[in-house]
Amino acid sequence: MMRCCFSKKWAVFFMVAVGVFLSTMDSSMINVALPSIMRSFGTTLPQTEWVVLMYLLTITISLLFWGRMADRVGKGSVYLLGMLVFTVGSMACFLSATLWQLVFFRFLQALGAAMMMATGPAIIKRVFPAGQLGLALGLIGIATSVGLMSGPVISGFLIHAYSWRVIFLVTVPVSLTFFVIGWIFLLPLLPSRNQREGQHVPFDWSGMFLWTGMITLAVMLSTHHTGFSGKVLLLEGGLFFLFLTLFVRVELQQQAPLFPLSLFRIRSYGIAIFCAALSFTVLFVVLILMPFYLDYILGLSVERIGFVMMAVPVSVFIVSPLSGYLYDRIGARLLTTSGLGLTAFALLLLCFLAVDSSAPGVAWRLMLLGAGQALFLSPNSASVLKKVRPDQTGVSSGMLATARNFGMLAGVSLAGLVFGIIFSSLSGGLDLKHFQQNQVQNFMHALQFTLSLTAVLSIFGAILSGLRGEERAEGEG
Repeated sequence: MMRCCFSKKWAVFFMVAVGVFLSTMDSSMINVALPSIMRSFGTTLPQTEWVVLMYLLTITISLLFWGRMADRVGKGSVYLLGMLVFTVGSMACFLSATLWQLVFFRFLQALGAAMMMATGPAIIKRVFPAGQLGLALGLIGIATSVGLMSGPVISGFLIHAYSWRVIFLVTVPVSLTFFVIGWIFLLPLLPSRNQREGQHVPFDWSGMFLWTGMITLAVMLSTHHTGFSGKVLLLEGGLFFLFLTLFVRVELQQQAPLFPLSLFRIRSYGIAIFCAALSFTVLFVVLILMPFYLDYILGLSVERIGFVMMAVPVSVFIVSPLSGYLYDRIGARLLTTSGLGLTAFALLLLCFLAVDSSAPGVAWRLMLLGAGQALFLSPNSASVLKKVRPDQTGVSSGMLATARNFGMLAGVSLAGLVFGIIFSSLSGGLDLKHFQQNQVQNFMHALQFTLSLTAVLSIFGAILSGLRGEERAEGEG
């Protein structure tokens, strides 16, 4: 069976890559569509933002659940069912009559995306030999970057020619086709339920409840901190720490915890998970703030802004395979440390942008940022999966994806919080929506401060990654 699995590994890889491509393309398409959705339903921006927030929040909360379920019932089944749920959710989004229907169906769509995200890397580990794991994950990075690159272009064309609803139909034919092909022909090649989990251990529902409450409170605190009174924020903060304390106590007592804290006794494992979240926090600060700089300060058109921002995924597309290839030979420590170091250097260069900088000047800095991220991500993911037993790959894959999505949420929150506070303090209490040309210098000071803080976080991540210890690639011996 394993020979068959390895002989068909590229067919399995292609199916996983398609799921990654569809989910990342959908994420990048919806950001472009938000203004059109807001006008279509006549809603406010905070209300419309829940189209994105619900997607990210659902994925972050449910990834660990699907990772644990994949270890119990089979990674291939969970992955393919996730593709089907994603398809149904996409069609439902197209048919939404109100904003809140759309938000609910985005929840359904996100469940399917989470099922694919939680199991994809684990499937790759199971069907590829140890010496090719880094290369395979690097190639998955290409699928990610292609999805991110193509999403804004496809979305812009479809919204201009038809409407925002059509973007949800783009993925349906592909995902439905691959679900049918995968279920009939490829499911026998995918990892099934692990034999060592024959005993039925009760699912950690208490941990799931506490995890859901904890992450939801964290998102509310970080994204709507200006909308509530101090007493409400204090109450939410207290509840968050209560949930956190109870979550740690419950997970330490569970036989099969949702969040296996025992894995963090492996120093390199804990460092890798933390740095994964940190890298996406840093990345999303830039992805949120740079379009405003390109628009408000440099005055670029929407089309040119899209092309400049494509510098990040283009760089990931180029560097990811090389990073995975090098991991198979030299291990993770040097690559991950160098990657976060290069990211910090790129952030410092972005701090020197001025009111008269050129679009190419921004683009090459963003390419350095993307190269640093790509140099870090594939080896870091491979090192996490390498450290665990086969029956733990599902939950570890889910933890990796959870760290990435939590980093995205944190990056969006950090960008809005720090930039907003600095800009408001410098401009006499004004919000960015009141931006005028006499506020250019205040904008630049707020941008430079936020990027400087982000660079410090990346430097900290690089130092921490350097402490993970030496690691030999498994293919060496």
